[in-house]
Amino acid sequence: MSRAGGKRLGLIVNPVAGIGGRVGLKGSDGRAIQQQALELGAVPESPARARQALETIGAAENQLELITYPGEMGEDTARECGLEPTVIGAIERGATTAADTIGAAREMQRLGADLLLFAGGDGTARDVCKSVGAEVPALGIPAGVKIHSAVFATSPRTAGALAALFLAGRVTRLREAEVMDVDEEAYRGGRVSAKLYGYLRMPFRRRLVQGQKTASGPGEAASMQAIAAYVAEKMEDDCLYVIGPGTTTRAITSRLGLEKTLIGVDVVSKAELVAADVNEAQLLKLLEGHKARIVVTPIGGQGFIFGRGNQQISRRVIEEVGRENIIVVSTPEKIGYLAGRPLWVDTGDRSVDAMLAGHIRIVTGYNQQIIYKVSC
Repeated sequence: MSRAGGKRLGLIVNPVAGIGGRVGLKGSDGRAIQQQALELGAVPESPARARQALETIGAAENQLELITYPGEMGEDTARECGLEPTVIGAIERGATTAADTIGAAREMQRLGADLLLFAGGDGTARDVCKSVGAEVPALGIPAGVKIHSAVFATSPRTAGALAALFLAGRVTRLREAEVMDVDEEAYRGGRVSAKLYGYLRMPFRRRLVQGQKTASGPGEAASMQAIAAYVAEKMEDDCLYVIGPGTTTRAITSRLGLEKTLIGVDVVSKAELVAADVNEAQLLKLLEGHKARIVVTPIGGQGFIFGRGNQQISRRVIEEVGRENIIVVSTPEKIGYLAGRPLWVDTGDRSVDAMLAGHIRIVTGYNQQIIYKVSC
């Protein structure tokens, strides 16, 4: 990427973002959790997701200068895409920290970056916000486990597309977007308490960016109970049910008299708990030779049914179970909040995302269903 277009793009990759997702650790903050994730067989996701975004920008044939940090913080990804970035700063390979992200953003601001494109989750957004605040336009490539903030595109590819449009001057609107994060220790204990840490200014095109996560309201309790009664009544004894996170899905297990891991994935059969808080590997093992269905609910305010907070239900798990065996449940209030926007999937695999896209049936009450659009 050259300087011919007069634009500078700063790229920051948090190499450990999202590493705890598929192995069921619900985050990746802290060296101990990162090490535990690697021991469980986790593979870093953010470099591949950053590559998807860069490939989309490249396909748009933008002429710009790419500034990035060394090694796994951006340089490796850029070179894999056939680019020759301007590399700044220094890191200890395999031991990057939040301070590296903060330093990278600050130096890119000093060098006059027109846009900071960062691959990570809420923690990475916090670090960028802490460093540059609303002084430099910034956009997140979603690569974390818990993404409550509104500063991310809906997928790596839409992040690349929006970045390209902004740098080409075809998107000029900037929106102040909330940077939210949760206490991971409390999160692992089933307590979700998100805190506002500030705002970033991001390029905005409605269909390309995700909203801030919102919680279910007290008025949805009756709808949840109706959904739970219907789904529980239809459960088959010869089938495993993979139950995703959320209060709506928890109503189903409560109807069966079972405890639910609120922010984890559980497996039930014959009204009995087969396994609690499972990871991808455990799910794949349980599914061997069994008929199964997946039960998920959209994330409030965002509409994601796969790829946010339930990475344990990975593309491999989805392929094993099959699209026809996915049950989506949602209160009418949650669907209404989307105001016509589609549901989203972002599994990290284009073919699986395309397979899930289209229209899907959603259970919204007792014997009540709607057909709704799914995008990727």
